[in-house]
Amino acid sequence: MAISKKMQDAINDQINKEFYSAYLYLAMSAEFAARNLGGFAHWLHIQFTEEQEHALKFYEHLLERGGSVALKPIAQPAFTYTTNLAAFEQVAEHEAAVTASIYNLYETALSEKDYPAQVLLQWYINEQVEEEKNAAEIVESLKRIDAHDTAVLMLDHQLGKRGGD
Repeated sequence: MAISKKMQDAINDQINKEFYSAYLYLAMSAEFAARNLGGFAHWLHIQFTEEQEHALKFYEHLLERGGSVALKPIAQPAFTYTTNLAAFEQVAEHEAAVTASIYNLYETALSEKDYPAQVLLQWYINEQVEEEKNAAEIVESLKRIDAHDTAVLMLDHQLGKRGGD
């Protein structure tokens, strides 16, 4: 089944959003590394890699279906570091926005009766449950930690142990 122009355009938009997510997490990783919080930087760097993989999964889907990939400019990430908590609240908000975007893409797949895209998007829907859960857990940990620097270092150490998926 050939992919419709509407679905192709929507997936191309999502590819751009996934690469933007990668850039955002790379910028955040660099900021945490500059502040000597290597565990936080490591965790975010893994997020950067995962977002690239998400973009490439959409890219491959378009190519497999005879669609055209249209890579668009990636916006500069809008990241301002105030506190560790604020940074991860931004991660949580961003993941919620990505989830909404995936849901919209799924709605497009439904309206276009694009069954292969629906199957692909089921994977992303499940992935976003995990992404939002992970971000929420870190936010809650940081809220409990509040201003206790020793606890921040302990969480930093824990996040540094994250393996690549």
